[in-house]
Amino acid sequence: MDVVASRFARPEPRRRVRDFMAGLLAPLPSKNCWTIAEHAGDDGPAGMQDLIGRARWDDAQVRADVRDFVAVKLGHPDGVLVIDETGDLKKGVHTVGVQRQYSGTAGKVENCQLAVHLSYASPAGHTLLDVALYLPKAWTDDPGRRVEAGVPDTVGFATKPQLARRLIDTALAGGLPCRWVAGDEAYGGDPHLAAALREHRLGYVLAVACSHRVPTGLGIQRADQIATGLPARAWQRISAGQGAKGHRYYDWAFITLPLATDQHDGHHWLLIRRNRTTGELAFYRCWSPQLVPLHHLVAVAGRRWSIEESFQATKTGLGLDQHQHRRWRAWHRWTTLVIAAHAFLAAAAAANTTSPHGLIPITVNELRRLFHALIIEPTRRVTDVIAWSIFRRQHQADAKISHYARQALIEP
Repeated sequence: MDVVASRFARPEPRRRVRDFMAGLLAPLPSKNCWTIAEHAGDDGPAGMQDLIGRARWDDAQVRADVRDFVAVKLGHPDGVLVIDETGDLKKGVHTVGVQRQYSGTAGKVENCQLAVHLSYASPAGHTLLDVALYLPKAWTDDPGRRVEAGVPDTVGFATKPQLARRLIDTALAGGLPCRWVAGDEAYGGDPHLAAALREHRLGYVLAVACSHRVPTGLGIQRADQIATGLPARAWQRISAGQGAKGHRYYDWAFITLPLATDQHDGHHWLLIRRNRTTGELAFYRCWSPQLVPLHHLVAVAGRRWSIEESFQATKTGLGLDQHQHRRWRAWHRWTTLVIAAHAFLAAAAAANTTSPHGLIPITVNELRRLFHALIIEPTRRVTDVIAWSIFRRQHQADAKISHYARQALIEP
């Protein structure tokens, strides 16, 4: 709260955002303005709904404060910016950005929202950092839906790589220390994003499809064709990082691409990963202003998985996808406060540099449990729980009366 309090001009929203963050950190069965208001001891959900939907504060400025906080607590010269999108399954057609589209979260085409997230990973830890909601053309070309969802007039259609580029530009403009960018095929297949990263002198390890074509001394070749022709001595067994069950070992090979040079100079490679059990291949386009050894590229490729851990932690523990808001501003505010809560946990976990013998270092999820049990829960009052039981039953009684009265007007 010391980091973001200045973004809230009055004491009331400052108190509410503190209580809102405490609700996000709490192990509530579901998280929305009703359950968070009950957890805070408010006399109803209106205050939390006002904080998310109507109060005056700038979510972009809060995310900028979070970025500065992360730079201090987790910053490292070799930091990695990780880009990826995640989907929130939704019903209906009125929630901003929703349509039937492919979601990697569901693994199929579903009715959902998609958002591009920027994560920061360093030797100290990793956390979500910034976000951009993806608006399909069905939304940007429909003035009625835009007005209903409160989409600003300045927001037009942008592809996911274009949104990722804006997030990266913002992070660099804010002075975040970083050297690399990692992402999956949705971003590795966009040449404009790669060119923008080279212009920033940011190295990258971006996944590409097996059909990706690269210039070689034998002409333009597909990535999978190159892999087929590699001799056994070209492969090296290297760990892509530590996992819960041990090192993530794969076979790796990389091919220098001197014919891929452009006005940005630097060094281009095609990096190939082979699963040691199934033989499945994955491909990456890599670039760095300086020559780097293979294990550096492998380490950056391994960092990309950190954003999946962040998605899991924020969805299962902080309610990232549990919002019930349809409008543009409310969606961004909810997501911003979840990002802030996750950054707090990541920084606090990183500060715990020593653990007793026989214990693993404290994790973000374990820290969230401890923080709630030791700090938040002891301040709650039994009378608040009883008051909310009365409030819910009164609200349900009022709703029942309204439904019966409406029915009486149309039924004989």
